[in-house]
Amino acid sequence: MERKSSEEERKDRKSESTSEQTDYDPSRPNYHPVEHACWKQGQKVPYLAVARTFEKIEQDSGRLRNIETLSNLLRSVLLLSPDDLLCCVYLCLNQLGPAYLGMELGVGEMVLMKAVAQATGRQLDKIKSEAQEKGDLGLVAESSRSNQRMMFQPASLTAGGVFRKLKEIASMSGNSAMNKKIDIIKGLFVACRFSEARYIVRSLAGKLRIGLAEQSVLSALSQAVCLTPPGQGFPPAVIDAGKGMSAESRRAWIEEKNSLCCLSLVLLQCITLNEMPNYDVIIPVLLKEGIDQLPNHCKLTPGIPLRPMLAHPTKGVGEVMKRFDEAAFTCEYKYDGERAQIHILEGGEVRIFSRNQEDNTSKYPDIVSRIPKVKYDSVVSCVLDSEAVAWDREKKQIQPFQVLTTRKRKDVDASEIKVQVCVYAFDLLYLNGESLVRQPLCRRRALLRESFSEMEGEFQFARFIDSDNTDIIAEFLEQSVRDSCEGLMVKTLEKDATYEIAKRSHNWLKLKKDYLDGVGDTVDLCVIGAYLGKGKRTGTYGGFLLALLVDLCNNHGWGRQNKSLIHAENHSDALLMQVYLHG
Repeated sequence: MERKSSEEERKDRKSESTSEQTDYDPSRPNYHPVEHACWKQGQKVPYLAVARTFEKIEQDSGRLRNIETLSNLLRSVLLLSPDDLLCCVYLCLNQLGPAYLGMELGVGEMVLMKAVAQATGRQLDKIKSEAQEKGDLGLVAESSRSNQRMMFQPASLTAGGVFRKLKEIASMSGNSAMNKKIDIIKGLFVACRFSEARYIVRSLAGKLRIGLAEQSVLSALSQAVCLTPPGQGFPPAVIDAGKGMSAESRRAWIEEKNSLCCLSLVLLQCITLNEMPNYDVIIPVLLKEGIDQLPNHCKLTPGIPLRPMLAHPTKGVGEVMKRFDEAAFTCEYKYDGERAQIHILEGGEVRIFSRNQEDNTSKYPDIVSRIPKVKYDSVVSCVLDSEAVAWDREKKQIQPFQVLTTRKRKDVDASEIKVQVCVYAFDLLYLNGESLVRQPLCRRRALLRESFSEMEGEFQFARFIDSDNTDIIAEFLEQSVRDSCEGLMVKTLEKDATYEIAKRSHNWLKLKKDYLDGVGDTVDLCVIGAYLGKGKRTGTYGGFLLALLVDLCNNHGWGRQNKSLIHAENHSDALLMQVYLHG
């Protein structure tokens, strides 16, 4: 029998490896994280394994099954390639890093179409037409790549390699940046196999479209750690701590174990509740120290923003009284501005973050310069929750939110500021090395006033009253509207009065004029156009473009960003289909 050459043997091994990766199925029952993985211990995680996982999740609408599917992939990563866990988590979240670092790909749909056309040799017009027909450029890229034949197949993509390329694209700037981005994207496309092109395009476009929310990723990660503990070495002593159980019993066991050992709870507190919203910190601690050590290493830290606590809407004072019953509560003005989370670091540096954790420090140099003037010397470090509101210095009154939107968004020169702002502080989350989020609001508010002084028109405390008298609250609500505020924020003071990071809590209620029964303004809008739908709305309208006569609104802020200009998110699928079919 003729012996194969080393080159032929290499090709056979490569073909066998490709077949294994193509057949990879993390949704299979009784998944074994070593035997059923499509790569070996010490190898890099193939991007195809991630893509195949996304495929399975996209095909199944069951949340619990999808969590288990993703958990199986992560279990294999934990045992075989733990160094790739961070990039795999980021790929599942479709993020490049913490939100406050502001890393964005900045790749528009037209650029992606050009890259697909150039990489596959197809005409741009045909790419556009097919994308409009399918409503998903990712599917177009996948079909275009599968029909392309190549003399030499590039090296297979790895999860880490794809993630690094995405970060490289995000870091590019300058005149030639777009062409360089296209070149990198083309390089990725050329190396794509099977569904890889679909998910790379979707990642670049900013939407994976597989219904995988961060909460589900966290659940999958905590389940993976629960079943297959990290840091065991190889071969591992524990491959599946729930082995031998039925699927239903297994899920119940995981929930019980997570509850008893606080595994999932600790993880969610550290990440989802955002005392340390940085996977670059969380994942290494998870791998090296174990999940039980997360609270000791991942604490609230000035300079790293938290996701803010949010309020539930309510329709009247009566509902507030019913909700809080005998609990003590306070009523604060609800200022119509931009959420400003102000951090003072130990060295004296001041950082400002938005509600979405974006770094707004360069947007508000005026606020940065005034903070040292209003804090007492006892304050070494802290985190404030506040609202930045447009302020008229001559009239000494609050201006509409639309005025604030005209202010430059970044790299503002303090000498050129035309729209002045006043900071209204209403909460203190951290002070001199101590997290206050588990302290009641009455304590946090007292510390806030002991730590800062007011400066009219620049830094003031949110106006409030502590009363359970319906008439007094109703009058305070009317006064807030007369003072150019949106209404009131009603908050528990002592019982259930902790600061619930990243949560829309019933312990905070917002009482706005627009929410009250029989009250509120209406606006007449005219439909002047429609957007073709994408994804699940392919073949119908995705949303309407509505117009408003700006003179009726003093020419302030009635652009497409206004809440009154409703887009696809606010239209039901049934309404959009009805208008599309019948006009």
